[in-house]
Amino acid sequence: MQNKIHTNGKAIFIMKCLLCSYLVTGVLLLVLALLLYRLHLSENVVSIGITIIYIVSAFLAGFISGKKIGKQKFLWGLFMGCIYFLVLLLVSLLVNHGVEEVAMKIGTTFFLCAGSGMLGGMLS
Repeated sequence: MQNKIHTNGKAIFIMKCLLCSYLVTGVLLLVLALLLYRLHLSENVVSIGITIIYIVSAFLAGFISGKKIGKQKFLWGLFMGCIYFLVLLLVSLLVNHGVEEVAMKIGTTFFLCAGSGMLGGMLS
């Protein structure tokens, strides 16, 4: 019985970390949209900005999870980066109604999210 409570506690903790990282993602995307509107940024600059936002958000999820768990920090950071990517991928697939538009960027985005999550866990 106690193990089930401990597992539920970790699941809730993971959800809190993801919620925090997606709140940061939302705020930073709003800032980027404002900059796009005001400064008429090019498509390349916006694409780089989105990539940086993904890296910062996955890093944050890894950092928070590493701080809280305290052991095997890099694995928890890697896990959080991978979960962040999976949610991001699911949302992208729902919005784009398929894989055609996101297929070329899937691998790169995965490694960026997983790597920055793991780095966040290691630095926590």
